[in-house]
Amino acid sequence: MLRWTLIFLVVALIAALFGFGGIAAGAAGIAKILFYIFIVLFLVSLIAGNFRRG
Repeated sequence: MLRWTLIFLVVALIAALFGFGGIAAGAAGIAKILFYIFIVLFLVSLIAGNFRRG
């Protein structure tokens, strides 16, 4: 999932470089949402891992 976040971030940066504002904003928004989902899943896995060991 982190790979998709980085892909959308790169697409957003390239689109912004060429002046496609709408595409850049959309790709950046998707990258931001995927990043937050990744962070939440990472924290859940850390918490679950600590409960398993204990």
